[in-house]
Amino acid sequence: MVLPAAVRDRVAAVHRGSALPERLRLYDGWAARYEQDVAALEYRAPHLAAASLAFSFPAPPAGARLLDVACGTGLVARELHRRGFRCLHGVDGSAGMLERARSTGLYQELRLCVLGREPLPAPAEHYDAVTLVGALGEGQVPSTVLPELLRVTKPGGFLCLTTRSNPSNLRYKAGLEAELEQLERSGAWQKLLAQEVEYWERATTEEESTQGTGYISGVVYLYQKCPVPPLEED
Repeated sequence: MVLPAAVRDRVAAVHRGSALPERLRLYDGWAARYEQDVAALEYRAPHLAAASLAFSFPAPPAGARLLDVACGTGLVARELHRRGFRCLHGVDGSAGMLERARSTGLYQELRLCVLGREPLPAPAEHYDAVTLVGALGEGQVPSTVLPELLRVTKPGGFLCLTTRSNPSNLRYKAGLEAELEQLERSGAWQKLLAQEVEYWERATTEEESTQGTGYISGVVYLYQKCPVPPLEED
């Protein structure tokens, strides 16, 4: 199936590296068609991230407080809800996306927040888990937000992140992984998972395709904030 040209154009527009106000305006305008477009892209990141987090979560998730950063229309929240997470908070820089997320009824709290420009609207060590799925990439959220994600995570809490491995994102990915490794070396967190996934989503151009497959690849990262609590003995 050929990816519709209009879908390719909308995806290209938000990844083009335009100035922040223009990028947020594009996301506001995209909100109504966003889920239809990512379905056409066969976008798997929300499912993969939620599955990775749920698999590693040590306790029944219903009582855990989770922050969905760059929550968009709520795709990650749907996947988390299916896996038993119930206390979901979300933040996004696009008012249009937040309006769609609010209509899902899955979030206890939603706030407007432009990542990289302002701190997250949460106290320190507030969340059992934090997700940032789909927004760590060239022309999107800067990797300098990582310490802010750590700030709002409880010691022993989990952080689940994703990025793409397509050619136009490789420079960003290299910088992101350097920062991830630096934070691990400094003792801020420990890595539980770095899973490269070949069929992440459909490529919008042949140049972005992985070895002519028509898809791009991506990565799910899962970290646990230090100090990690000791295992309870039976």
